[in-house]
Amino acid sequence: MKNRIARISVSLLLLISTLLFAVGCNGGAELEALNITNKDHIELEVGYTVQLKTDAPDSVKNKLEWAASNTCVTVDGGYVTAKSLGKATVAVSYGSLSDSIVIEVVEDVEVVTTETNVESSSDIPNTSDTERPSIDEAARDAFYGDADPADSYAEAIERSSRGELSGATEVPDQAPTVSAYQPTYGGKLIRNDDAYFVDSNTYVIVNAYGQEVFRVYRGGGYITLEEVAAYVYAFGDIPANYSASKKTSPRESIWGENLRVNHTKFSGSTTKYPYEPKLPNISGCGGTYQYMEIDIGTTGTDCDPSYPAKLYNNGGYIDRGAARIVYAKYDINGNKQLEPDERYVFYTYNHYNDFQEYLNYYGGWGEMFGNITGGGTISSKQNYNPTPYVEVARVSLRPGTRATVVMFFDFRRYDELLYVAA
Repeated sequence: MKNRIARISVSLLLLISTLLFAVGCNGGAELEALNITNKDHIELEVGYTVQLKTDAPDSVKNKLEWAASNTCVTVDGGYVTAKSLGKATVAVSYGSLSDSIVIEVVEDVEVVTTETNVESSSDIPNTSDTERPSIDEAARDAFYGDADPADSYAEAIERSSRGELSGATEVPDQAPTVSAYQPTYGGKLIRNDDAYFVDSNTYVIVNAYGQEVFRVYRGGGYITLEEVAAYVYAFGDIPANYSASKKTSPRESIWGENLRVNHTKFSGSTTKYPYEPKLPNISGCGGTYQYMEIDIGTTGTDCDPSYPAKLYNNGGYIDRGAARIVYAKYDINGNKQLEPDERYVFYTYNHYNDFQEYLNYYGGWGEMFGNITGGGTISSKQNYNPTPYVEVARVSLRPGTRATVVMFFDFRRYDELLYVAA
């Protein structure tokens, strides 16, 4: 009788162990289902990358396995890059759970224009035979000047190991350089809603017409406002030449005069600082986004008398000035890092009194809003009048789409818009 009970107990233990092992293998304790949340079929032009998203929690995202059925695409951590014409099924799995999506690599993406500001399709110029330049060479040359930027992720990492920048080398002035042409939609400035990753470590910055101007690489060092804003927007983190500590000295850093400091939490509490405008969904005002702030090194900020107009870093010491980038990084609990399309990036050069939103394209800066804009006194807790955040329209600036022409079409600018669509 005792032997029989013992055998039953052993069997039960084996059964329980088997069930626990099965749960552990398929992630059942963490995940009951796995779904790709993009649409079922995606058309992608050669050279473009799309990020596939799932409903998996952050705790298992780095455990997901991705695979493609055809070499016409490559997949790296959910980023699918089109290499050649063809069709592939891209699958994601986690233990016994899986889902898949069809990616078709085509010459030109067919775009259905469901939202327009024109009366009929006859108002859309025929641009099907117009050649689309891949790079705005003039803007690129003007941006970099005499600098020799890194041309790959590997080179950026190598440069960072030596304390060398991967981008432009000229220290910026305090005010951002705003594009002469800023597209609008529905009466609002457009924030480019297309996150163009070549791969998970390479992000492309386009101009207002969707042409490439420059790239930033994860782990590279950058000092210009345009590059740092793009880096933060794309990767949700600081470039390699930044130190989170405000006390780091250029004399003790490999980066020397290119060192930048400060990566700290920004509460945005308008109760504590009533002259500051309320930023979208910020935790300090009851929202669900945690914001961070970083320094932007300039030739000097002169808007606030508390911060003398001095060069940020002379190689010996740092004078931080009043210029900052403030951006949404995490959810309220700090558990989930926000995706680029969820993230807000703002710039202030008068110490949080006024802000402009980064619109995810070269020279793309939103309308200024805040205390001085509203006629208040700089950093005053008595005489303050911050104007509210200025809403933008989230629209893709990706070239090669008929929708781009539909949204931006203006008869007075027809000659400037012809080459936007392929």
